[in-house]
Formats: sequence, structure tokens, C-alpha cells
Amino acid sequence: MGRPLQMGQPLRTGPLRIGVNALYLIPGAVGGTEIYLWSLLQALAEIDDQNQYFVYINSETAGERMVASPRFHFVDCRVKASFRPSRILWEQMALPWRLRRDGIDVLLNPGFTMPILFGGASATVFHDLQHKRHPEFFRWFDLPFWNLMLWLAVVRSRALIAVSEATAADLTRFYDDRAARKTVVIPHGVDEEFFRIGERRRGAGPPEDKYFLTVSTLHPHKNLGRLLEAFRLFREGHPEFRLTIAGLKGFASERLEVLRSELGLEEVVTFTGWIPRPELYRLFEGATAYVAPSEFEGFGMPVSEALAAGIPCACSAIAPFDEVAGGAAARFDPGSVTAMAAAMEQVACDEGFRARATVAGPEQARRFSWAAAAGSTLRALCKIKIM
Repeated sequence: MGRPLQMGQPLRTGPLRIGVNALYLIPGAVGGTEIYLWSLLQALAEIDDQNQYFVYINSETAGERMVASPRFHFVDCRVKASFRPSRILWEQMALPWRLRRDGIDVLLNPGFTMPILFGGASATVFHDLQHKRHPEFFRWFDLPFWNLMLWLAVVRSRALIAVSEATAADLTRFYDDRAARKTVVIPHGVDEEFFRIGERRRGAGPPEDKYFLTVSTLHPHKNLGRLLEAFRLFREGHPEFRLTIAGLKGFASERLEVLRSELGLEEVVTFTGWIPRPELYRLFEGATAYVAPSEFEGFGMPVSEALAAGIPCACSAIAPFDEVAGGAAARFDPGSVTAMAAAMEQVACDEGFRARATVAGPEQARRFSWAAAAGSTLRALCKIKIM
């Protein structure tokens, strides 16, 4: 099991040149790991006034929003990340040379993989181990890549950052005690805007437009097919409700669109695709309730955001959601459509539960902050530098 790091003060190592391997990042195409990276970098810029950061980006990211700090240097590596073989080849063959040329002391890899030939200190972030827990959700030609590259990252990294205790347990389960000894647990934070949304919701009346919100990539493990079936069941007694699913079009998109038609839900279920952050905030602000039906997660950032916004929340009874939601959300068996529909009834119609959620949700979400995540990450980087 991983060891949680306390925020505290970074270890005294003197100013460092910290590299960040952001070559994996394709704006609007990698889901929650994009929000994770930008939120973490912004928090690092706010808490760290000593070290220099070199963020190695691809062609797709050049010109995107950057951290406004003179200590952050964004290095355009002029490689197309959308063609994964070229990105991996550049990461493995060219990035180590670039890191040495830039005098990088320690490297953070926030997207599962690392440059194996880099001889310096590296920490790699594991958001989940879905390729081990649910290999059936991977395309046959992708799975060997995930198995090899993540195994190499486990072996070569001096520190492994797990975003939850559940992910830390999986690292030990699948990669033995060597992984356990160098795993630290650093949970995600919560964007402060969601707490402000919660304050505005408490000052307003009940939302006029009745809809459930789910923020999720349309992948098989997100269990959205059962969500559609549960919503159809729920609507038998509440025909005024809609369902909005916001997130990337993933491997299950076609099947879900067909199922939506088969269930007669075309007019009341919306798949938005990836949307800008301000539009997502508006969806949270107006939602009647939030539902997270996943069969598997590494952390579950949208659940913490829904809690922060004081939205009555129902989520599947899986270990990462235990950590994120505590007792502030209604829970259900993700394999049961009827249990999911009953939880939706509770969060949408039980006024006692809804009143409690406006207080309990933000209180639970306050356990997670990007400042704490940044402080623990910086401490981990300083520690492996002096190992």
C-alpha cells in the first residue's frame, strides 16, 4: 500500500530544474489527465518560488493555455502526439537527450510512461491500472503497449505516484513489493470554482430545468449503458427529467447512441462530447443531481467536483469512490440497473438527502486540494533527487 505524503515544506535540496513530461497531452482528447496536469502545474506555480520547471509539450499543445510564471518554461518538442508511435519514439529516443541538454535534475511523468533511457531521477504518475484490472476493455493492439511501457515505468522510476489508495493497492498487487516500496499516494485536488458554484446554488432556488449530470468519457468501463437503462426506469415516474453526459466520445460511443435510440431516449439524453471548462461549470451549476455509474476508476475527479458544488450525488460502490465520496453520496451496485435507478430516485427526490448533500458534499470535497497535491508532489520530487 502506498504511503501518503504530508504537504509540509519541500525537502531542502536547493533550487532544482524540474522537467515535466507532457508529451502525452492532447487538448480535449485525454480526459481527466488533462485537467490533472494543468491544475497541478498551476498549483505548483503558486506554492513554489524556488525551482525552475521545463514542461515538454507536443505540437498539439503548443499555443494552449500556459502557466503564467517566469519559472515555467514550455518546450515545444515539435512531435505529433496524435500519432502515438511517433510520440513514444520521440519520448524514448530524443527526450532523454533533451533532458540532459537542459540540465534537468528530476523528471515528473504525469501520464503513465517515462523515457527509459533518462538516467536521472524520475517520478511517474499512475492514474489507474485499468490495463491490468480490465484488459477486456483494451483493443488487442493497444494492450501489449500498455503492459510493456507501464512495467518499464514501474521498474525505472524512483517514485510511483498513485492518485488513490485503490491504485496504490493495484500497484502492489500487479508489480510486487518493489513497487510498494516506492509508491506514494497523492490524491487529486478540486478546482475552487466548484465550491463557488456550491455557494451560488445554496443561494438560489431549486433548478428549474431538471436533469441528471454525468461527466465521463464514453468508454466501456464507465458503465453508461446501464445508466441509460436506469434512467429510462427512473423516468417512468419522472418524465420531466433529462440526462446529460459530458465527456469525450470513447470506444463505447456507437453502442451507446444505438442503445439510446432503442430505449426511446433520443430527446432526453444528450452526449455533449468534450466541452470547454466554462460550459462544464454551467452544467454543474444547473444540475438537479449527479450520477457516476463506473465499474472501475482510479480516482473519480468529477465526483469530488460534484460534491464540492453541493450537488446531490449517487455513485457506484467501488473502492476509489469510497475514498472520494465517503458518506456524502448515495451508493449503488454498478451491476444492478434497479439499484442505480433507486439511487437516482434518492438523490433527485428525497428532500432530506438533498438538503444534507449541500453541506456534506463540500465538507467531504475539502479533503482534496490542488495546493496539497502540488506540495506533496514537490516533496516527492525533492526526495528522489537526494536518494
